[in-house]
Amino acid sequence: MGTMGQREPEQQPTTDPRLPPGQRPQRGWPVLHYGPVPRFKPQSWDFQVFGATADAEKARWDFAGFHALPKTTVRGDLHCVTKFSMLGNEWTGVAAKTVLDLVPPDPSVTHVMVWAEYGYSANLRLADFADPSTVLATHHDGRTLTLEHGFPVRLVVPHLYAWKGPKWVRAVEYMRADRRGFWEERGYHNLADPWREQRYSYQEQPGDGPLR
Repeated sequence: MGTMGQREPEQQPTTDPRLPPGQRPQRGWPVLHYGPVPRFKPQSWDFQVFGATADAEKARWDFAGFHALPKTTVRGDLHCVTKFSMLGNEWTGVAAKTVLDLVPPDPSVTHVMVWAEYGYSANLRLADFADPSTVLATHHDGRTLTLEHGFPVRLVVPHLYAWKGPKWVRAVEYMRADRRGFWEERGYHNLADPWREQRYSYQEQPGDGPLR
C-alpha cells in the first residue's frame, strides 16, 4: 500500500524473455500449413536419409523401425512467422543428432534439406539441424501428434521460425551446398532466426543464402 496522499507507481507490464522481437504469446495451437493434410498409410510410410552420406548409401526406416529408434524429450518454444509464439512446449521424438550419428554425413556437407509430404521442403544449415534441441517429434506435451499437427513426424527447430520445421517429414537430404526450400523460394528468409526477425528474403545480407 502507498502512503496517504501519495500515488503508487504504475506497474509496467513485463515482457517474457522467451519472446523474440515482434512476437506475442499464443494460447492454444493454431493449425497452419500449406496444402491438404495427407492420409497416413503405415504400410508404405518410411523415413529416409540420402544425399552426401559418408558411405554414399541411402538409409531407410519403415514406420516400426523409425519408432524403435532412441527417443529424447526437449523443451522448446515454437515461434511462427505470423508473430505468435507457443512457449514451454515439451517435444518427444528422435533427436536430429541421433540421425546424424546413425547416418553420418560426408565431411563436406554444410546443409540439409528436410523433405515432407507433397514435395514440401525446408533447408537448414547443418549446425542448426545438429543442435541438441532439434528433434523429429512424434509427441507434443506427452500426447501423440495429431494428423493436423504433423503426425507421424514433424521437425521441431526451436531456435528458428517454425516454417523451418515441416510437418509430415519423410526424408533428410545431406547437401554440400545450400539450396532454398519451399518457403525460401517464395520470399522467406533463408536463415529464419526469430531473435533477429529474419522473416523475409529482402532482409538477407550477403552470405545469408544462395543467390536468388
